[in-house]
Amino acid sequence: MKAFAAALGFLSRIPVPVSVFADSRARRHSVLYYPLVGALLGTLLALLYALLADFLPNLLLAAIILLAWVWLTGGLHLDGLADSADAWAGGIGDRKKTLAIMKDPTSGPAGVAALHLVLLLKFAALASLPEAPVVLFLAVFAGRLLLLPALLTTAYVRADGLGSGLAPTPWVGWLITLLALPVLAILPPSLALSLLAGLLLVFWRWRSACIKRLGGTTGDTLGALVEITETSVLVLCVALGPYLPQIRY
Repeated sequence: MKAFAAALGFLSRIPVPVSVFADSRARRHSVLYYPLVGALLGTLLALLYALLADFLPNLLLAAIILLAWVWLTGGLHLDGLADSADAWAGGIGDRKKTLAIMKDPTSGPAGVAALHLVLLLKFAALASLPEAPVVLFLAVFAGRLLLLPALLTTAYVRADGLGSGLAPTPWVGWLITLLALPVLAILPPSLALSLLAGLLLVFWRWRSACIKRLGGTTGDTLGALVEITETSVLVLCVALGPYLPQIRY
């Protein structure tokens, strides 16, 4: 339970005992619980959406859900997205320069633009989805699920980063990943297969870019992966909207 508490405390603003972060074993294995934390956060946001849907117009509802989403996660992954965007734009293909810019706490034009565009896409998608609670759950869940294969297949390049020391047991990590995939069955088969293909494409492109530029991943690029994954799920489901009325929640 300490490993789960460490994962929950790291990925959200839900309070957990501070002592769990001092437990190196719990922190090392906490990544195995990232999909479970994603399912919990996704459920909370989906329930909030379902509770408010009958009382608020779509645009205001989308704004409130997005606000709750950012607050619940503490903007952790948005920070990683902004840092990664600045580093990729300013690094000009140079590994050392990219890593140095990524470590700078200030945000440049590329980071600010990335934040605005991702939040705008999420807002527009939430306001457009006819069955948003289901898709919202899947977006949050998928974002944390992909962190497992990311850490299993990609070297972590910072010895002192937030992701250093995270060491999921390979066979357990892959087993959890495979067992989590049937969650897509809540979607119609065609949409589930399309979404799975989209997630594989996002993951492949993200990993290829990280390896080419950095030789691996960092905490910031992992955060960017979460944001890109969440946004991709929402946008893809809007694009495949004719299937969504078949969803029931």
